[in-house]
Amino acid sequence: MTETISDFFLSPEFIPDPQPYFDYLRGQGPVVREPHHGVVAVTGYEETLEVLKDGEQWSACVSVGGPFPPLPFTPDGDDIREQIAAHRTQMPLHEHMVAMDPPNHTRARSLLSRLLTPKRLKANEDFLLGLADSQLDEFVDAGECEFLTAYSKPFSLLAVADLLGVPREDHPEFRAALANPHLMGNIEGQGAPINPLQFLDEKFSAYIEDRRAQPRDDVLTELALATYPDGSQPAVTDVVRTASFLFGAGQETTAKLLGAAMRILCERPELQQQLRDDPQLATVFIEETLRVESPVKTQFRLAVRSTTLAGVDIPAGTVVMVSAAATNRDPDRFDGPHEFRLDRKNVREQIAFGRGVHTCPGAPLARVEGRVSLERILARINDITLDERFHGPAGRRIFTYEPTYILRGLTDLHLRFTPAR
Repeated sequence: MTETISDFFLSPEFIPDPQPYFDYLRGQGPVVREPHHGVVAVTGYEETLEVLKDGEQWSACVSVGGPFPPLPFTPDGDDIREQIAAHRTQMPLHEHMVAMDPPNHTRARSLLSRLLTPKRLKANEDFLLGLADSQLDEFVDAGECEFLTAYSKPFSLLAVADLLGVPREDHPEFRAALANPHLMGNIEGQGAPINPLQFLDEKFSAYIEDRRAQPRDDVLTELALATYPDGSQPAVTDVVRTASFLFGAGQETTAKLLGAAMRILCERPELQQQLRDDPQLATVFIEETLRVESPVKTQFRLAVRSTTLAGVDIPAGTVVMVSAAATNRDPDRFDGPHEFRLDRKNVREQIAFGRGVHTCPGAPLARVEGRVSLERILARINDITLDERFHGPAGRRIFTYEPTYILRGLTDLHLRFTPAR
């Protein structure tokens, strides 16, 4: 790796594998300013936790874009809290939890408290067992599939739909619009697919307004009637954004996790029987997959006040990049960080779901989705391999990843297998 390192944000070079870039940064230190956009990159485990856990020093207002677009103001002075507040609505996704800071973030996240309870998650897990089998029923006898379309995308989508209480009769419509959007035009008699965000806004606005007018004994009513900690009732749009956030964050990242897990099972076929023989290993397998192939590659924070991190001066207004993909392979925290190991003792220290106030609220659901999927897939199909017609032979594999510096996920994963009898 030369000193003229490519632009991580704009070059396609690191899309297939970002680890050489993160290794290069780590070689400069746990905190280093990258040369193209002035972003301070954090790759050290302890330093990453320091950023993620301090929401007062590090604002999430730039969490999803990083250096793009540029800040809508020129930072002035060593404390820019007032500037952030004055310009927040000009920043990407400012209305969603992912870009909020306390106390607004605390209020918005409180709306999830009625849904993400142990009782509700247990009821959802019972649904997932049947859902996994119904998804497998659609393609298992064919002996081959494109896994993301056939299983991971619809499964993760309907898992969130059930958690939010979307009526079962509406599940096919949600699947068509969000897991297979190219089909939506045909379902609705239109010539072009609809906008998924518009679809979610319209559906959940109707649900919430209906449940507020005519409450029922269902999860949507709990969501519609949820109140902020001070007892006030949120606007319908705020509740809808909460539901949209869960769909966006939950479906996308879990689908990517499942795709990564299946790729690893194909590249390490001995693990397939090992997991069949000891199903409890599925939990560890999912954790190690999250560590090695973190679905959220990078997220960003903005320095609210001038400070130092690992001895590096960081002026107020500096965009800081923290990366689960990098941090989860910090050799000072994880021995043999680039190796996939089922015997890793500290695997639960991985930070794929983040830390601090922005820790992924759907993490328990994602873990259950991963475990249930592995158990049912390995029970229903044997000899799972990559389809060489699409991915090439062993030693010369070809995989395509989504061209984004934010997320890490395959665009397709073609499998061949033998149905279990």
